[in-house]
Amino acid sequence: MWIQKHLSLRPCRRGFHLITDDITRALPELGTVHCGLLHIFIQHSSASLTINENADPTVRQDFETVFNSLVPENDPRYRHNDEGSDDLPAHIKSSLLGSSVSVPVGNGRLLLGTWQGVYLCEHRNHGGSRQLVLTLNGE
Repeated sequence: MWIQKHLSLRPCRRGFHLITDDITRALPELGTVHCGLLHIFIQHSSASLTINENADPTVRQDFETVFNSLVPENDPRYRHNDEGSDDLPAHIKSSLLGSSVSVPVGNGRLLLGTWQGVYLCEHRNHGGSRQLVLTLNGE
């Protein structure tokens, strides 16, 4: 079985946002998969996806702090700044984290670890709605 769906996420403020529930709600077919794989792809170059700790919200705050330290805004070496001081840093952060994640599926559910969740990493101050492509393969 192959299923592909598009999921539009509501605009989020800059930061790291758990979207695991949004994904599972968009794919009720997950419940029928005994063994498979879900590939999640974001169709943007200034936001990214990652899998990480889903219980303690300070993890999300710390991620934002670390990434802003690694890739600061207003660096005079940046040439790409037509869309604001957060634009090029957003592209770099997106490249560091990546545009997709894959999650195994078993017995009708995502096989994430106990403390894991899927994150939308919004790197723009005003990124707008984000589009995901969800591709589920399994039996």
